[in-house]
Amino acid sequence: MRAPLSWLRDFAPFPGDTGTLRAALDDLGLVVESIEHIGEGLGDVVIAKVLKIEEIKGADKIRLVTVDAGAEPLEVICGAWNFDVGDRVPLAPVGAILPGGLEIERRKMRGKWSNGMLCSGTELRLSDDSAGLLVLGDEVRGEPGTPLTQALGLEPDVVFDITVEGNRPDAWSMAGIARDLAARLGLPFIEPEPPAPPASGRPVESAATAVVESLDLCPRLTVTVLDNVQVGPSPQWIARRLLMAGMRPINNVVDASNYVMLELGQPTHPYDIALLPGRGLRVRRAERGEKLVTLDEVERTVGVPGRSLGDTGADCLICDAEGSPVGVGGIMGGASSEISHATTEVLLEAAYFTPMAIARTSRRLGLRTEASARFERGCDPWGIEPSVARFCRLLSESSPGLRVADGMLDVRGDVPEPFVVTVPLARVHRQIGVELSAENVARLIEPIGFKVMEEVGAGLAGGPGASGFGSESLVVEVPTNRPDVRHEPFGVDDVIEEIARTFGYSNVPRHMPTWPQPGGLTALQRSRRLAKDVLCGLGASEGWTDSFVSAAAHTDVGLTGPAVRVANPLDTEKPYLRRSLMPGLLGALAYNADRRQPDVRLYEVGVVFSHPGEGAPRVVERAGAGGRETAELPGERELLCAVFAQEEDDARLAVVSWQVLADAFRLDRVRLVPAGNGLPPLPGLHPTRSAHLVVPSSNGAGDGDDGNVGNVVIGSVGEIDPDVAATFGLTRTSGNTTVARRIGWLEVDLGLLFDEVRVPRRHVIASAVSRFPSSDIDLAFVVDDRYATDVVADTLRTSAGDLLESVRLFDVYRGTGIPAGARSLAYRLRFCSPVRTLTDEEVGQLRAQCIAAVEEEYGAVLR
Repeated sequence: MRAPLSWLRDFAPFPGDTGTLRAALDDLGLVVESIEHIGEGLGDVVIAKVLKIEEIKGADKIRLVTVDAGAEPLEVICGAWNFDVGDRVPLAPVGAILPGGLEIERRKMRGKWSNGMLCSGTELRLSDDSAGLLVLGDEVRGEPGTPLTQALGLEPDVVFDITVEGNRPDAWSMAGIARDLAARLGLPFIEPEPPAPPASGRPVESAATAVVESLDLCPRLTVTVLDNVQVGPSPQWIARRLLMAGMRPINNVVDASNYVMLELGQPTHPYDIALLPGRGLRVRRAERGEKLVTLDEVERTVGVPGRSLGDTGADCLICDAEGSPVGVGGIMGGASSEISHATTEVLLEAAYFTPMAIARTSRRLGLRTEASARFERGCDPWGIEPSVARFCRLLSESSPGLRVADGMLDVRGDVPEPFVVTVPLARVHRQIGVELSAENVARLIEPIGFKVMEEVGAGLAGGPGASGFGSESLVVEVPTNRPDVRHEPFGVDDVIEEIARTFGYSNVPRHMPTWPQPGGLTALQRSRRLAKDVLCGLGASEGWTDSFVSAAAHTDVGLTGPAVRVANPLDTEKPYLRRSLMPGLLGALAYNADRRQPDVRLYEVGVVFSHPGEGAPRVVERAGAGGRETAELPGERELLCAVFAQEEDDARLAVVSWQVLADAFRLDRVRLVPAGNGLPPLPGLHPTRSAHLVVPSSNGAGDGDDGNVGNVVIGSVGEIDPDVAATFGLTRTSGNTTVARRIGWLEVDLGLLFDEVRVPRRHVIASAVSRFPSSDIDLAFVVDDRYATDVVADTLRTSAGDLLESVRLFDVYRGTGIPAGARSLAYRLRFCSPVRTLTDEEVGQLRAQCIAAVEEEYGAVLR
């Protein structure tokens, strides 16, 4: 929010030291993003009138503009398109130095000379509008050649660009910012109390009507009628302040409404009452699929339930007395009754809307306005009267003879009222770390609108000056302009937060925290770090990819089925939560390859999401106000995934990487099982170069041909399908053809990997290294393809006995001499005794045992 210092000074005598003001605002939580000095560097800028606009041959983005700047006509080249012949615009002549130090020089473009620069509001630092030139309206008086500072009445000023957080609705106004700042600096704050308009003798009941059918959406609606209105330009000082605050002046009626909103935080909406059938307003709930055209000339469909939790499509419509929509309540008016130069009588709507209803409608329609930003956070329902009085006062300055109908139509429902919160002083001390007396607390929070009383029965009119304070607790009345402060018990912490904020976080003394035990990493954090260290040791770099993906991202890697769609995505092209890390990691490989970095290994630890209807265990949580509703949430799993795309990387490296990871976690008997036989396909992976990582059940089920019931699948390993790799552009040239690159893939469910109950660890028993020599034997078997290599290895371990030191598969062969549907598996077995040297006879006997076990178990043939 842009807050000019001159505007803030309407409420308190602030000093001119911007450094002090910025530090105070920052410490109050009103963070100043930047400071602009208005009026500096504009001394040479003058008003110029556009005389002629010509195209430049060979240029489609710039034009040659002839302007009258008070002397002979000047030709200026300009790239803006929002002006026409006869408009008045700012001109910076050659030699002028604009804010920021930009010096204007005479330049030649496309064979034409540009003798200056026509300026936008951003270039002059008068507004945030950089879409085109700053076209001066009728409210700005001045002939060509008039200095712009004189025409706009510009005096040196300072504008603070402040970030107001969503939990501070009271600070979305000049008065709110000034109230906080004055309290911090100990300055008197002038409460805005504009006088009521003089009596006109015309009762408002005879001039208009007001009906609210949906008090749950609009708890308060007020209607004021003004006649003898003369629509025209606003006074120069109003237009100037609006420009500095980032809003474009339109006409005196609309400007008065915008001015009041910026100054007091209460949005209002003026209607041309002559264009309102029935001369009144009716507030109702939108019918399902109802349509209306808003002021931005866009047709909106309302009343349709949204995808977000609790959005039933309950949209609030402002209608004429006959029920036809003329605006979306609290967000934007309709085009049918907007103010024009023909308007002579105005109906002013000022209302209080239910914040959540406005937030849901604004989000679903994708329509965010200055009004909706305030209403969805919560406006002060009792700040309507001063806002209406201020509007009438502002409009009367530019509309002589303005008459305001007596009274105000006021329809009310359940409107928030002030309430009290009991705050124990001991709790204030405990949470802030500073011992504050009751008098100190009152001095801190009463200047920002709170009232401090002695006890609950003291009455709302009490205060610190009325009587003494109790020694134990304070009773604090919360004003209606602070909807962020909740009722008890949560409101106690909210009030203490305000005490700490106004006291100043920078004033809270530092304390060394003491804990009953030293801090450290949790078991989950240690395990996650170990997994990352292993992948880094394998030469992979950690990557991060977006959790939001497009619909094509899933289909590109062969994933089918439903995905979770986000109702309000950050990027409309990526509305889905990812179901796999594969699209992101392959996209990262492609990004690197496009920049001539193809030899990359990447890994990522991230969460993937499954649709509640996908068959995974349902996750049901309490939701809604007070937990009265239930919500079925997406399933979440944390995965470790890696892609290996360096030269000669493929499924073999992925398997070796898995073995290194499994060894680091001391996993026992994790098998590589291809898809099928009760296990689902592996989307995105090569059909014959991939496998599931399976932990056999403790009772042995699933070890043979009986399926995989009871087994735990903790991930997958293999090679990316060539078609998938080609989809991502991961290809290489082989001779005269382009083929997909071979890319290894590893995926592990960390929730299962770290679960030592479901995924057992092998026991590690330290033993002395034998001083006796070991004996190695190599055995090669022809084994049917349906038997996995690790199953055969388990049989060798079992049959070899305690003298076996290790078993290692060192060769797999298919080809001449091997029947179809089988392959040759070669294992190296190492035997060693800790107490003696093994004899050839003993080794031979062990060899015979191993051969017999494998032949009997699998029908294998020794080669």
